[in-house]
Amino acid sequence: MSTPARCSDLSELAREPIGATATWAESWLLVEMRRSWARDVGGGEGLREPERAAARAWLDRTPASRLLFLRRPGRGESGEELAFVVRGSETRAEVRRLAAAELTRLEEGDDVGDVMSQPLVLVCGHGTRDRCCALRGTAIYRALASTLDREQLWLSSHQGGHRFAANVLVLPSGIQLGRVPRDHARELVSRALDGRIDLSHFRGRTCYPASVQAAEIAVREAHALDRGDDLVLVAAEDDRVRFRDSAGREHAAVVAPSIGPVVPASCGAEPEPQHGFTARVV
Repeated sequence: MSTPARCSDLSELAREPIGATATWAESWLLVEMRRSWARDVGGGEGLREPERAAARAWLDRTPASRLLFLRRPGRGESGEELAFVVRGSETRAEVRRLAAAELTRLEEGDDVGDVMSQPLVLVCGHGTRDRCCALRGTAIYRALASTLDREQLWLSSHQGGHRFAANVLVLPSGIQLGRVPRDHARELVSRALDGRIDLSHFRGRTCYPASVQAAEIAVREAHALDRGDDLVLVAAEDDRVRFRDSAGREHAAVVAPSIGPVVPASCGAEPEPQHGFTARVV
């Protein structure tokens, strides 16, 4: 039997851990783009001027920020394209919506657009970047489409971590799930929308860098904490990370760099050792 060529198959066969692999971003600029996406859209490639200039300026002045393109199959070409400004830090969780043609309003400050009452669910389906996201992501989007509100569910450009497809990101909570199976997609996403985390598919919370993600997962596993608000970061000092739980108790974990299996980071890439972090509760 031949070896699977897709990066997600190879990563799963190698039993590469998915924990502490979430993209790190506290603020997100999400822009609907119905035209074809370039392979790399991180700098606004494909946006018209002056919207592209406004997006780049926002990214430059906003720490820990990231731009994603969105589309919704079947939405058609009529109606205005939308944009969302998401604050997804531990202290501020908010989604604001405006027209994509109004991105220049970002110069006015953080409070442009209308506050949304419901979170967003983004399924990575960036086929021009990696075929695993196109194949697995599209299947998960279809599985979720009949259960989520139309304004809530979107296909997104590259979220990071092709080899963990299908990837699902819930904002503003920043819960990122990987290797989401089609048969359990609705259940996993429903739990995430309720603020609950399934650790077997949990890549991490995007408001934390990878080392803190590793510590959080270790503490959650040790104490069976599955709610997003069960833990709050107290401090990350050298290799020691401390959290406080909802009862006021402190928990600590020691984090160390680790080297994972030799697998390609994306389809077509050469296999290489994948670097990450491990953590143990102390």
